[in-house]
Amino acid sequence: MDFPRALRERRARRHLSQLDLALRAGTTQRHLSFIESGKSVPGRNMVVRLAESLELPLRERNELLLAAGYAAAYPESALDDPVLAPVRTAIGHILRGHLPYPALVVDRGGDLIAANTAFDLITEGVAPELVGPGTNVYRLALHPDGLAPRIHNLAEWARHILARLDHLEELRAELTEYIPQLDPSAGLLGFAVPLRLQSSYGELRLMTTVTTFATAVDVTLAELKLEAFLPADAATAEALSAAAGPMGASAAPGQAPGNM
Repeated sequence: MDFPRALRERRARRHLSQLDLALRAGTTQRHLSFIESGKSVPGRNMVVRLAESLELPLRERNELLLAAGYAAAYPESALDDPVLAPVRTAIGHILRGHLPYPALVVDRGGDLIAANTAFDLITEGVAPELVGPGTNVYRLALHPDGLAPRIHNLAEWARHILARLDHLEELRAELTEYIPQLDPSAGLLGFAVPLRLQSSYGELRLMTTVTTFATAVDVTLAELKLEAFLPADAATAEALSAAAGPMGASAAPGQAPGNM
């Protein structure tokens, strides 16, 4: 990777001028101009400061360091590495804590890491190959054999999903083919795009929230996302509570529950 070009592209992507970035990184516009033109070779600390000032994800910070000829600064551990054992325990507690509401954890590509037992209500009736650890939750959401036939507001929800996949071009192209040319329903959407999903307990109206490990310094941990489905109305809250009974108890402490 050409470091000056990579730096320019990332600065432009964030709509920052050279002066803006220089001030954030504690250097001068002249020095930054020399770096971006290749006339000056930045030291390792300067590359780290520039990456931090650009608020790059940890993976991209490592890529920028490698492009400049330096070793990566942030480790990338496998999720089953002993060093991440406390993280796995925390994930289990968090997922159980969201019961009776569905919640799941995915990696950078949207592949399922773990889910709680309430997520079974979301996935009821879908093709078996679309469900389980390692399967892609974005494909699950929009595939004709997945949730798509049960989503009442498929056009709005599909746009919500596809907008999150700019870094996954191949997957985005695949999922776009599954979506018919539907116009979003007219009228006010409200404060958030709900998922209106048909289930054996009636129509569920769900909002989603996404949580990340904000202080992570490990690439793998930084890229994990916890997505929780919360009821958007009283009827959905009652349905989820009623469904919690037959779905059974959650996993034992320290284990990731459900769909594992």
